Amino acid sequence: MALIVPVVLCGGSGSRLWPASRDSYPKQFLAFTGDDSLFQTTLKRVAGADFDAPVVVTGQDYRFLVAEQMRAAGVTGDIVLEPFRRDSCAAIAAAARLALARDPQALVLVLAADHAMPDVAGFLAHVATGRAAAEAGRIVTFGIHPTRPATGYGYIRPGEALAQAGVNAIAAFVEKPDEATAERYVAEGCLWNSGNFLFRASVFLDELDALAPEIGRPVAEAVEKATKDLDFLRLEPEAFGRAVAKSVDYAVMEKTAHAAVVPSDFAWSDVGAWDAIWDLAEKDANGNGSRGEAAFLDAKNCYVHSPGRLTTVVGLDDIVVVTTRDAVLVVDRAQAEKVKGLVARLTASGRKEAREHVKMWRPWGSYESIDVGGRHQVKRITVNPGSKLSLQSHFHRAEHWVVVSGTARITVDDTVTVAAENESVYIPLGATHRLENPGRIPLDLIEVQVGSYLGEDDIVRYEDVYNRG
Repeated sequence: MALIVPVVLCGGSGSRLWPASRDSYPKQFLAFTGDDSLFQTTLKRVAGADFDAPVVVTGQDYRFLVAEQMRAAGVTGDIVLEPFRRDSCAAIAAAARLALARDPQALVLVLAADHAMPDVAGFLAHVATGRAAAEAGRIVTFGIHPTRPATGYGYIRPGEALAQAGVNAIAAFVEKPDEATAERYVAEGCLWNSGNFLFRASVFLDELDALAPEIGRPVAEAVEKATKDLDFLRLEPEAFGRAVAKSVDYAVMEKTAHAAVVPSDFAWSDVGAWDAIWDLAEKDANGNGSRGEAAFLDAKNCYVHSPGRLTTVVGLDDIVVVTTRDAVLVVDRAQAEKVKGLVARLTASGRKEAREHVKMWRPWGSYESIDVGGRHQVKRITVNPGSKLSLQSHFHRAEHWVVVSGTARITVDDTVTVAAENESVYIPLGATHRLENPGRIPLDLIEVQVGSYLGEDDIVRYEDVYNRG
């Protein structure tokens, strides 16, 4: 039996989960329950004997986050970089091409990196149910039996039962409804459209070529001309840019005669907004849930997301409070979908908090701004074991590095120094320098910058192992 190739779509910003989720570090890389991120739980869900190594499709900005979280999860696979966002169909088409190159009979299971499926065994049982239909040439999706008349999901109207037990044809896809229509859909037996798919790669690509050649042909060329860059496969930009941006539902599923659905009852959430996080959370006797430090008094059905600081709620019901170092959100759970509009307003007004975290992740580790003044900035820097920053210099600032834990190898012009805990090194303005972690534990240090300009663009790179400009 052919192994199933998991395809994990790992793009998107998750703005409805702001301020925890932002463009610089979106929701798929965050942990909301347990220690693993949504992306890592997705990878581990399909790490069994029936599955081949995954194909992860992501963008340039997230490539090192993906690589690091895969390493931390103990998962190896292909990381494919889209040069532009072209919606789900082009991403799936590229991954299907790569799966087909592995095995002409390859089955592909498409998963979103930011969905929650707590019942892994139930999910895998439904995949097994859909496998026979996929092997018979069907493009299978998984329709979730609704638990409520939700307005945030599209719906699937199942058709006649197929020869494969537990699988139906699809009579229609229907868009996100208003509340009254959602109630009618639920009463009529419609299913939530989960956006997860199972198919034979060759069948999907044949249908794509027939139904949406404006996507299939340029993507095929982009895969054929793809280039390797470190551990990543870069799709050729010119060809991929010609692909029309369209969802797989619009491009293929609503048009193909091969669509099928497995009516499913495993626990599922697209983790679309903070009310969904409340649904997933463990709760106390009053329905309150939290992640991080929280305390409740005379409060009911609330949720607090507050890693790193104590957040308290008194005398309130049905609210969500999210605290980060630079932003606080308080929202009625019933209106959690409106957070996306709030983020759009903040972005339009030029607030950097809309898109960037105080803590920024880099291929070598992370840095976090602690204090900023007119001519100084203090940062906390963490360098992963065996990693190093680029060889660089600055025109406008000098730097002082104090090692807090771990061991640093520091190059300043022609001098190399090894510094341990509680030791420091001075980097004069204009000096060529590099920071490395030669040890086996993370290197933590405090950086004090002093100068006339402290922006991140005041960097001249002479050598960079990560191929950045």
